[in-house]
Amino acid sequence: MGFMNNAYAAYQNTGIKTASQGKLIVLLYEGAVKNLTAAGNCFGADGKIEAKDIEKFGSYIMKAQDIISELQVSLDMEKGGQIATNLMSLYVYFNQELMSASINKDKKKLDFVLNMMTQLSGAWSIAASSEANTAPKTGLSGLNIQG
Repeated sequence: MGFMNNAYAAYQNTGIKTASQGKLIVLLYEGAVKNLTAAGNCFGADGKIEAKDIEKFGSYIMKAQDIISELQVSLDMEKGGQIATNLMSLYVYFNQELMSASINKDKKKLDFVLNMMTQLSGAWSIAASSEANTAPKTGLSGLNIQG
């Protein structure tokens, strides 16, 4: 039985490794959106975070920041031209806003970055699927990225 599990795990890993750059970026965006959504869910109806959820909140934001940093690293500044430059500025800005949101427990800043990341994720998703219409469909669209 162990062999089958290992084979399946290897197959799944291969799916990630052979995903196009565009698909990987979509996966990164989806991960960031998922973590930002989870961070937003730490706020109560009163707009405050309970003491027991503060650590979780910080952890979700940190994961989103790590993903945004990964997106920065993935930018091809030589070939990407103005778009890459603009995205780099956005990513830097997002991480600054998230740092502030984390320190000040600021839901407005968090929601702003979440909204922007959701829109960018949609745009990348469209770009990746048009670039990869020869690749097998992986059913990513069925993923619930709302957490």
